[in-house]
Amino acid sequence: MPHWTNNSDIQSPCYVLEEQKLLHNLALIQRVQEATGVEIILALKGFSMWSCFPIMRPYLQGATASGLWEALLAKEFGKQVHAFSPAFKTSEMEEICQTVDHLSFNSIAQYLLHKSTAHRHNVSIGLRVNPEHQEADTPLYDPCAPGSRLGITAAQLKEQDLSDVEGFHIHALCESDSYATERMLNAIEQQFSEYFAKLKWLNLGGGHLMTRADYDVEHLIEVLQRFTAKYPHLQVILEPGSAVAWDTGPLICEVVDIVENNGPIGILDISVTAHMPDVLEMPYRPNILGAGAADELPYTYKLGGNSCLAGDMLPAYSFAEPLAVGQRLVFTDMMHYTMVKTTFFNGIQHPAIGVLKTDGTFTLVREFTYQDFKDRLS
Repeated sequence: MPHWTNNSDIQSPCYVLEEQKLLHNLALIQRVQEATGVEIILALKGFSMWSCFPIMRPYLQGATASGLWEALLAKEFGKQVHAFSPAFKTSEMEEICQTVDHLSFNSIAQYLLHKSTAHRHNVSIGLRVNPEHQEADTPLYDPCAPGSRLGITAAQLKEQDLSDVEGFHIHALCESDSYATERMLNAIEQQFSEYFAKLKWLNLGGGHLMTRADYDVEHLIEVLQRFTAKYPHLQVILEPGSAVAWDTGPLICEVVDIVENNGPIGILDISVTAHMPDVLEMPYRPNILGAGAADELPYTYKLGGNSCLAGDMLPAYSFAEPLAVGQRLVFTDMMHYTMVKTTFFNGIQHPAIGVLKTDGTFTLVREFTYQDFKDRLS
C-alpha cells in the first residue's frame, strides 16, 4: 500500500490514479472479453482521464460518449466511437456523424430526423430501448423507472419501420452484479428478441461492476456465453465506466481547521459538493484510509468541506488519534464518477490530478489555477 501521507511529491488536494490497480482491472476486463467474445468499451461519463488512454487502449475496444464533446474525446482514444444522447441537436449532427462509428437514438422521432445524416457518413444506427426492468436502487440513477425519458419501450416499437436500424442499446444497471445482468438479459429477450434477427449488435450499457471484489466474474462469463451462443450473429457490447476505474486511486486532502459545535468538526481543503458530488447524490459514505465508523475508534469527528454550503458535510468518522491541522486524509476509490463531475463552485482550489506509476514514482498530470476558475465564468 502506498505511503500516501509521507509522499511529499503529492500535493493536497489531489486525485491520484494508481496505475497498477488500473492495469489489474483492465486485465480482468480483457479476460471477460476473451472468454465471451463481447466487446467492452470505456464509458467516458464515468471515467474520462484521457492522459491514461495509452494505458487502456490495448485492453478496450473504444469509448462511448453522451454528446458531441465526449465523442470528440472518444475519438482521441483511437478505436471505436459510440454515442448516445437523449436528444441530438441538428446543428451538431454533421460533426457527430463525422466522429462516431455507432450512434444510438433515444426516440423514433430522433431516428427519423437524423438517420439520413448518419447514412451519409456510414454510421451504424441504433435505438435506445427501455425494457422497463428496474435494477437500480437509487431513483436518480434508474433509467428504467416509470416515466423515464430514456429509451423506447416495446409498445412504442410496434409497427415501426426499423429497416435502417442495426443495433439496440439498453441501459438498466447501476453498479450491479452478474445476476442483475442475467435478469436484464431475460427481460430484453422477452420484450425485444423478435427484432434480433435483423440486428447486428446489442449494447448492454454500463453498470456491470465486474471489478468489484465480490463480483461473480465466472457467472457473468457463463451468462454472456449462453446469450452469445443463442444469438451468434449479434455483437454484444458492454460499456462500463465504474468497472474500469473501480478502486484505482484516492482523493488526498488536508485538515485545515477543527471547530466545535456539538462535537469536533474537521474542515478540509476539499468540498464534498464540488469534488465528491456522488457522496451527496447517491448518497454514500466514502471510505477514509485508517478511519472507522463513528465511535468505533477513540476520537470521532464530523468532516466538512471548505465551501459556504451548509450541507457540504460528511458523516462522522472515528480515528485512533486526534486529528491535527495539516494532517492528510485519504478518501479511497475516488476515480470513477468523481473527476468527471467536479466543479469550481465557490472558487475552492480544485484538486490536482496525478498518477502513481507502477514503479512507485508520482507524476503530476494537471494542476488547476485561478485562470481555470475564471475561464469557466464570463
